[in-house]
Amino acid sequence: NYKDVDALKITEIGGARFLHDGGWDSTHRYFLVAANQSHKIAVVDTKEGKLAKLVEVGKIPHPGRGANFVHP
Repeated sequence: NYKDVDALKITEIGGARFLHDGGWDSTHRYFLVAANQSHKIAVVDTKEGKLAKLVEVGKIPHPGRGANFVHP
């Protein structure tokens, strides 16, 4: 919420080392952040304001733009 830029709410959430890039899921509730050199993706629940899951993935995850796929 940017209504008052002098009073922004900041929430620190533990994740993984080497957080790099991220993007929203299709519902815009979850934000996925890649930790490239840790081979993990941090899934942040923005409604609850906490880490939903730290997912172990294969080599060099990248959930940035283009990661969402909606099957027709």
